[in-house]
Amino acid sequence: MSDTAAINQLVEHYKELKNEIHKVIVGQDEVVDQVLISVFSRGHCLLVGVPGLAKTLLVNTIAQTLGLSFNRIQFTPDLMPSDIIGSEILDENRNFKFIKGPLFSNIILADEINRTPPKTQSALLEAMQERSVTTGGVNYILPAPFFVLATQNPIEQEGTYPLPEAQLDRFMFNIWVDYPSYVEELAIVKATTNDINVTLKHILTAEQIMDYQALIRRIPVADNVMEYAVKLVGKTRFGSEFAPQLTKDYITWGAGPRASQYLIVGAKCHAALNGRYSPDIEDVKAVAKPILRHRLVRNYRAEAEGYSMDKIIDSLL
Repeated sequence: MSDTAAINQLVEHYKELKNEIHKVIVGQDEVVDQVLISVFSRGHCLLVGVPGLAKTLLVNTIAQTLGLSFNRIQFTPDLMPSDIIGSEILDENRNFKFIKGPLFSNIILADEINRTPPKTQSALLEAMQERSVTTGGVNYILPAPFFVLATQNPIEQEGTYPLPEAQLDRFMFNIWVDYPSYVEELAIVKATTNDINVTLKHILTAEQIMDYQALIRRIPVADNVMEYAVKLVGKTRFGSEFAPQLTKDYITWGAGPRASQYLIVGAKCHAALNGRYSPDIEDVKAVAKPILRHRLVRNYRAEAEGYSMDKIIDSLL
């Protein structure tokens, strides 16, 4: 099959996935789109929002429609790294044996990831970057495809720990999950206060997902789009030649090269899912906010003057 035909097939599967997901999830179109873009881009996702907005249900639903193995890890203050990765035990022959933890699955739901201290959060770093874990001097490869879809409560809430910058940078997207509209909330209440159970179909297999991930990487990108993405990231850095006065006034820490890489891969996927065979600058802009908002650090002046991260990114765009 040619890449052009494969992109057309991806568009059909994408529509089927969205229809299946919306049997359970009401509204949240942008959130669903961004999670699916991260899946096909081989990235990880951080979903941020107050409790009760169906973040966990969304991840669970997507796992079912993708037909992948799925494990949920509830992050709590007493969770240890071995509870995630696994641990070694002495078997009946007095030999050490590694018992795999819940991390060994295709989709990991790291629920309320910021409710556990950084020591345990950092247990995910190698898994998210290398798709493997090392314990007892032995390297174990995680099943492919592998995604971490984490949920997080706003940092201001009680009993939460800010994620380290290195951990945040491993996430392709930081997706803000907002309250539903009145019409959507009414539909949610109607759908969830009866005894009707929804059965979801498996739309894709693991092999198809990996084929689509490889397809996204092969999509060509024009030089001007590549230059725009790299300059946009350069604008977020205080000492960059591209940095506007806004950056110098309000940002203390800019995005790294991983942001530029994700902007291009995300733009490729956004274009493909919309039936186009090469991305343009508008595709870069479409994925810029969720890619940049967790990679920039505002200073006190920005907070005092009411400059939110999204407002700063809008100005840079």
